Amino acid sequence: MVSEPVYANSNTDDSVDATISQCLVPEAPKSFFLYAGAGSGKTYSLVKALEAFEVSHGAKFRKSRRKIAVITYTNAACDEIVERVKGDPLFHISTIHSFCWLQIQSFHDDIRAWLSESLPDEIAELQRLEEKGKAGTQASITRQRSIVSKQERLDWLKQKREFTYSPNGDNIGKASLSHAEVLKICGDFVGTKPSFQQIVINRYPFILIDESQDTNKGLIEAFFKLEEAHHSTFSLGLIGDMMQRIYGDGKNDLGQGLPERWAKPVKLMNRRSPSRIIALANDIRSETDGQQQKVLEGKPDGLVRMFIAPSNKLDKPAFEDAVREKMFELTGDLLWQDRASVKHLMLEHMMAASRMGFSDMFTALSSSKRLTTALRSGDIPAVRLFSKQVLPLYQLQKSSSGTAVMNHLRRTKSPLLDKKALRSAADGEKNLNKLKVAIQDIQALIESNSSVSFLEVLRCVAEHSLFSIPQSLAPFIEKAVVVEDDSATEAPDETSEKVTTLDALQAFLETPFNQISAYDVYMSGLGPFDTHQGVKGLEFDRVLVAMDDGAAGGFLFSYEKLFDVKPLTKGDLENQSKGAETGIDRTRRLFYVTCTRAEQSLALVAYSDDPKALKDSVLGKGWFHDHEVEIAI
Repeated sequence: MVSEPVYANSNTDDSVDATISQCLVPEAPKSFFLYAGAGSGKTYSLVKALEAFEVSHGAKFRKSRRKIAVITYTNAACDEIVERVKGDPLFHISTIHSFCWLQIQSFHDDIRAWLSESLPDEIAELQRLEEKGKAGTQASITRQRSIVSKQERLDWLKQKREFTYSPNGDNIGKASLSHAEVLKICGDFVGTKPSFQQIVINRYPFILIDESQDTNKGLIEAFFKLEEAHHSTFSLGLIGDMMQRIYGDGKNDLGQGLPERWAKPVKLMNRRSPSRIIALANDIRSETDGQQQKVLEGKPDGLVRMFIAPSNKLDKPAFEDAVREKMFELTGDLLWQDRASVKHLMLEHMMAASRMGFSDMFTALSSSKRLTTALRSGDIPAVRLFSKQVLPLYQLQKSSSGTAVMNHLRRTKSPLLDKKALRSAADGEKNLNKLKVAIQDIQALIESNSSVSFLEVLRCVAEHSLFSIPQSLAPFIEKAVVVEDDSATEAPDETSEKVTTLDALQAFLETPFNQISAYDVYMSGLGPFDTHQGVKGLEFDRVLVAMDDGAAGGFLFSYEKLFDVKPLTKGDLENQSKGAETGIDRTRRLFYVTCTRAEQSLALVAYSDDPKALKDSVLGKGWFHDHEVEIAI
C-alpha cells in the first residue's frame, strides 16, 4: 500500500542548523555526521552555518590566516557554495582532488619518496601477473609496456624532481600525478605524518565534506585518523546519505560506530519534491534503513507515472516521446512536450549515446575494457584531442572570433605557437602563416561533408602540427611531430581482451567526426540526457527515467531484479547470505536518487521481457497506485 506523506512546517530542521553552528566553535570544536536525505536543503544548512561562523569568529580567523575548508563533489557544487557565501575567502571551497593537491603540491621530495616506494610494489604485482598470465596476448603486451614505463619512471625519480597535476584535465608524463595518486598520497600523508597533520589543521581547523558517502574510502579513513589525533583542536564535519551512495570506492559503513563525542544531527524534511514523489521515495527506502522524510507544508501533490513497454520495442526513443506527450496531457505542463525541458535519465551511457547521436564512436571505444572508465568520464586523451582542442577551434573559427582562436591555441599549447618556433621575426611570421593555413584546412575538411572521419581530421592536425598528438594515436598517422605519453591511461588487466585498445581506437577513428559535438555536450551535462550517476545532488522540474537492462549492457545494476521480474543469480544469493552488497542494493539506491531529482513530476519508463509481471510486482510492493502504472500496447 502506498504510504501516506507526513507534513511538517519550514522550521522543522532548525535545530539541525543550530547543532552544526555549535560544532563550529574554535575554542571547543566538535565533529559531526549530518544525515541529509534527498532534497533536505543540506547546502542551505551548510551555508547558514558558514554565515553564522563568519559573524561570530570571522575576524579572529582572518587575523590568524585560518580558514574553514569545504569539500564538495563537483565543480558545479563548488561554484554554487562560492556564490552563496559571496566568494568570502574565509572559506576554502573546492573538490576533493583540488583540496588534496593543494595540501601536497609543495612536498615534492615526499611525493618522490612515496612514488619510489610504491612503484616497486606495482612493478612486482605486474610481474606476478605476467608470470601467471599467457604470453603473447594483448594483456601480456600491455603488462610488459606498463612494467617498462613504471621502471623508467622509477629511474627518473632517482634525481630531485618537481611534480604537476591538473584536477580537471589530462595528466600526462612522468612528472604528472594521476587523480588516483593524488588521493592516495594525500591520504597517506594525512594519516601517517604528524608534521603534515599539524600543517593541515593549522590551515583548516574545520574540514567539512559534502557527499561524504562517495568520498574515497582511504581518504575518509585518513581524516578519521586526523580527527582522532587532534579532536581537541580540529573538527571534521561529514554530510551525506548512504542511500545516495553511487560509487564503489566510498566507505560503505560510513556513519556507523562513530565516537560518542560526535554530534549526529538528522534532517527530517524533503524541501524539493512534492508529496507524491516523497511518498514514493519513502516506500523505496523502507526496504533498507527505514529513514522517512517529511513533506514541506504547502507543497503540491505532484504526479508520478510508470509506463511499461516490451524490451524488444523497435523505436524506444519514439515511445519515450509519446510518454512525454502523455505527461503533458496528465499535468497540463506544456514543457513536457519540449525534450530540452525534460531531464532524461538513463541507466547507462550507451542509452544516451544512441538517443543523442554519438553511438558509433561510443560503441567503438567501449569495446575495449581498458577505455571504458575514462570514456564514461570524458578523460581519454585520444578523444580529448578532438573534444577539447579541435572542436572548440572549429567552433571559434566558424564564429569569426580571431582573438578567441589565438587564446585557445595558446591555452592548448599548439606547437605552431611554441616560443622556439617563434624565436625570430622571420620564423614567427612564417609559423603564423602556417597556422592560418592549418586552421583554414581544418575548417574546410570538417565542412566538406558530414561523414568526415576522426582519422581524416587527425591526419590533417598532424600534417600541420596544429596540436600535440597523444601517443595512443601516433600509430595512425605517418608522422607525429609532437607525441605525448598517455600510457598511464591504460591500466594493466589480468585477462586477455577480445578487442585491444589499438583495435578500439582504430574503429573509433573510422566513425564520423561530427559525433564529437554531441558527445562533448553530453559529457558537460548540458544536454537533456544524463545517467543516474551524473545528476547526484541536482534537481529538475520534469524527470523521465528510462530503465532498460538489455540496452544498458551492464551487470552491476538490474531493474528487473529489483522489481522481482528476473530471479537472483547464484552470486546474488551468496552475497545476500554474507551480508555483502548486491546489484539489487545498488539499483535500489539509483532508483531512489532518480526519483528524488524531480521537483514537479516524474515519468518512469521501464522496458521488460514480461511487462505484466513487472506491473504486478511494483503494485505488489505498494510503491504505486493501480492507475499510475500503464502497459504500452
